[in-house]
Amino acid sequence: MNTPPASSRSRREFLADAGILIVGFTLFPRDTRAESLGGTVGQLTAPSADALDSWLVIGRDDAVTVYAGKVELGTGVSTALRQIVAEELDVAPSRIAWVQGDSQLTVDQGRTVGSGSVKRGGAQLRRAAAEARQALLEMASAKLNAPVAQLEINDGVVSVAGDGSRRLTFGALVGGGRFERTISGRAPLKAPSAYKVVGHPVPRVEIPAKVTGKHTYVHDVRLPGMVHGRVVRPPRVGATLESLDESSVAKLPGVIRVVRKGTFVGIVAEREQQAVRAAKTLNAKWATAPVLPDAADLYARLKSLATTERVVGENGDAASALRSAARPIRATYRWPFQLHASIGPSCAVADVRRDGALVYSSTQGAHQLVAPIAALLGMPSDSVRVVFTEGSGCYGHNGADDVAGDAALLSQAVGRPVRVQWSREDENAWEPEGPAMLFEMAAAVGADGKISAWTYDAWTPTHGARPTRDPATLIAGALVAGATPAGEFFSGGGERNARTTYVLPNERVTSHPVPSFPIRTSSLRGLGSPQNSFANESFMDELAAAAGIDPIEIRRRHLSDPRALAVIDAVAKRAGWTPRASAPDRAGAASTGVRKGRGFAYVQYDRTEAYVAVVVDLDVRPGTGSVRVRRVCVAHDCGLIVNPDGLRNQIEGNVVQAMSRTLKEAVRFDSTRITGVDWNGYPILRFSEIPDAIDIDLIDHPDQPSVGAGEAATSPIPAAIANAIFDATGARVRQVPFTPDRVREALRASKV
Repeated sequence: MNTPPASSRSRREFLADAGILIVGFTLFPRDTRAESLGGTVGQLTAPSADALDSWLVIGRDDAVTVYAGKVELGTGVSTALRQIVAEELDVAPSRIAWVQGDSQLTVDQGRTVGSGSVKRGGAQLRRAAAEARQALLEMASAKLNAPVAQLEINDGVVSVAGDGSRRLTFGALVGGGRFERTISGRAPLKAPSAYKVVGHPVPRVEIPAKVTGKHTYVHDVRLPGMVHGRVVRPPRVGATLESLDESSVAKLPGVIRVVRKGTFVGIVAEREQQAVRAAKTLNAKWATAPVLPDAADLYARLKSLATTERVVGENGDAASALRSAARPIRATYRWPFQLHASIGPSCAVADVRRDGALVYSSTQGAHQLVAPIAALLGMPSDSVRVVFTEGSGCYGHNGADDVAGDAALLSQAVGRPVRVQWSREDENAWEPEGPAMLFEMAAAVGADGKISAWTYDAWTPTHGARPTRDPATLIAGALVAGATPAGEFFSGGGERNARTTYVLPNERVTSHPVPSFPIRTSSLRGLGSPQNSFANESFMDELAAAAGIDPIEIRRRHLSDPRALAVIDAVAKRAGWTPRASAPDRAGAASTGVRKGRGFAYVQYDRTEAYVAVVVDLDVRPGTGSVRVRRVCVAHDCGLIVNPDGLRNQIEGNVVQAMSRTLKEAVRFDSTRITGVDWNGYPILRFSEIPDAIDIDLIDHPDQPSVGAGEAATSPIPAAIANAIFDATGARVRQVPFTPDRVREALRASKV
């Protein structure tokens, strides 16, 4: 391994240049950290989660450096996690330096996904900080000759209660040294009633650098001797390479090499624009054949490819209850393929040498990316190191892992660091997509407003084809092998919130997995929850209308959880909801050309996580079919709130992105390729279309554990918009996105 010799520098001196990612790197720049954790030079395995020294270091100057496996994806999680550590350690959050997502330096806390960073990652960090606090108190007890019970901590200073002259700083106690202590899980945790940092607004730590242009994104990483690469993609899904004329770019300036392995073709050049030009000029001939379904036949194709059904939940005898119902109600809902649509295309930098590889990536899982990169390169996993460097957001499994594979393969071929940045066309055409879904529902509701039967069937491709040890789960590996990139099927993603939390006497919820589909799919924000909640909450509204019951009231009649009822009541109060037994009188709407409506939806995310209820107010112009969301009210309960400001940011982001997905977003394709490869072909919500107000009611439960907030508020928005359109027009829109054409079509079908 090409690493520097063991250093005699102090731990703090080392941390001064190792704690923060900077532009201008050397290969394996932090091996001293690995040695200090008990490893050897060149050993690239993650530190043990049981060792306190794996999690945090205290310098001689009293600074605290935390090593976290969870990473900042633009959601503010690194600020919230700092607050958790600061609270347990009794230090100011500003005193904490942060190292995140380094497969060699940080504990493997799993991918930063599923709204689990605060709930799961925060709990781990809290225990580590509490263990460190206890260790520091015990050290101080011995040095100050005072019982632990008589000691107090204030901003990193341990003192004897009532005697401020007997005091020691954290740095004086352990600075530059090791705790040499296992996390026992028995260290006392602070009571929420004693919190001074958690539960209070703290400014996002990374925002100043972002707004002043000083933040280092993965796109900004520069290594000595670095060159640039571009991958020459097949023009069609499933195309095979027939011939390649390398001489077509031989005379272009800056071209270093044309790299071909199987059907993987790439260009490496001295400068980025030279690589771009060469990739466009390279004469490659591909054989293509139609492999994608007709877009008009998409949902029939999903049903035809489904495998053995899975019963997600069952209670009573729904089939018999439906047969005996006087007037069963049925509805079909459809959701399209969607993109992550990160504003900045994916990018990665790799430096691959014969004895090791270093990859900078905006991956959600640095530790999990090691194995597929190693397999792609034909190297042992312990010689590959992945360092997280923030990208432009991901909202799930976008192209970040795949572009890392591209960069690694090209770097290995030329023996130099290579930076690869995808184009917008690369991103839209080749990233994994959020799956299309089909829902068929039936129910019966009595005159008393009670639902007597409920059946739910959903068809979906996988929501979780993350890279595995198989290199073909990366696009580069699939092209090398001549295969189709695909990961392991994750049925749980498509089933998220398929079953509601409503108390129903007879229900049957069934999933129909589609294990293989020619459009590559994986995780998109919320996985199947927004789609399933769209169907469930739209259908609840249809049942309310059929029974002539207020949409909120019918939900209250089928809920017993007091926290669920509390968020519903809170949003109704904030929105000024007036009960409506049916759609309101729309007389006079024709005079203005605008129909106003409001819609409600509720969900407990993943049935165990945050409770969210929303009311949407919007305008519909029947003549054009345009929909303008004016106000969104949200009541949100995610247990103990760590950072109220950060939570509001998360909810607002969820609302805006969910609106975009509901009103505009759908992948366009023909029988051979993805056609929506730019912002015209895949439009997203514009700034001018953001609601006039997003009104948020945060319900804090300091006595309850924190649960995630990164995805929950996405889930009820689509149904709330659909229900508001019905409230405004009397027309049901059951297929996303609610484009003007689709709204006009629904109006024609409803004859309203």
